[in-house]
Amino acid sequence: MSVASFLSSGQGTAFSFEVLPPVRGRRIEELYKSIDRLMPFNPSYINITTHRTEVVYKEISDGVFQRTSEKARPGTVAVAAALKGRYGIPAVPHMICSGFSRNELENVLIDLSYLGITDLLVLRGDREKGANRFIPCEGGHSHAIELCRQVNDFNEGRMLDGEEHSPLPVKFSYGVAGYPEKHEEAMNRETDILFLKEKIEAGAEYVVTQMFFDNGKYFEFVRRCREKGINVPIIPGLKPLTSMTQQSLLPKTFHIDLPEDLAKEFRKCRNNDDVKALGIEWGISQARELKEAGVPSIHFYSMNAVGSIEAIASKVY
Repeated sequence: MSVASFLSSGQGTAFSFEVLPPVRGRRIEELYKSIDRLMPFNPSYINITTHRTEVVYKEISDGVFQRTSEKARPGTVAVAAALKGRYGIPAVPHMICSGFSRNELENVLIDLSYLGITDLLVLRGDREKGANRFIPCEGGHSHAIELCRQVNDFNEGRMLDGEEHSPLPVKFSYGVAGYPEKHEEAMNRETDILFLKEKIEAGAEYVVTQMFFDNGKYFEFVRRCREKGINVPIIPGLKPLTSMTQQSLLPKTFHIDLPEDLAKEFRKCRNNDDVKALGIEWGISQARELKEAGVPSIHFYSMNAVGSIEAIASKVY
């Protein structure tokens, strides 16, 4: 059963989370240790983040920088295959436009199809560090909708070089991202919803939201989506607070607001331990309300927060 089919089946509020592949030089056993802590809560699927390769620059003189290396993570395909084999539950690799050409993306689809990994989350991805706008690499896509269409063509056997094959016996099923507080580049909330609807009409079967800390914004987002005819499952994405730096880092990086009740308590925190305790308390409250509302799944962003997610899940699941 695909993730989309499961989410539409009405089997209660599922538990899922997202992991980040280890950087080069780190063993996958470290990732297993984190996942093993969350397996008692019966996750229905695990997402695997894909990051574009990060270019490293070194200052060689005043104001002059030289490209020195590329900092890459192990292939998401390999991590997805490892997780599927070890845990026996759906692994959902992220497919991103950022840093990938269409040919490279087609090769990823070929490898995943061989491995029987047919659930995807299709995203544009982040712009290059330091850039003020998103610039696709040569031969790449500018928007997630273009990647959705490439996946659709691949499902039907249409390759980039013009060759045509039989449609896939098991087609890729994919979700896309949604933004309760608006994508940073959208002109307004209405256009943001219209672009999301375009991806649903192209074939996306569910939506996973960016993190938020105010459930009211999630419920309002769902209401606006339904009014525009978006009727697929909309999965809330949560990330527990874990460090003092997130007071400014999260609003700046993800263009989200912390509700005043949370911000007031955050200002009282004196160290990271205080923040973690607050993050767990707030996360339990958020997750309980969402579960009571009957959301199809709660998706947790686990980077540097596995212990907090474990504590939240123990009170909610």
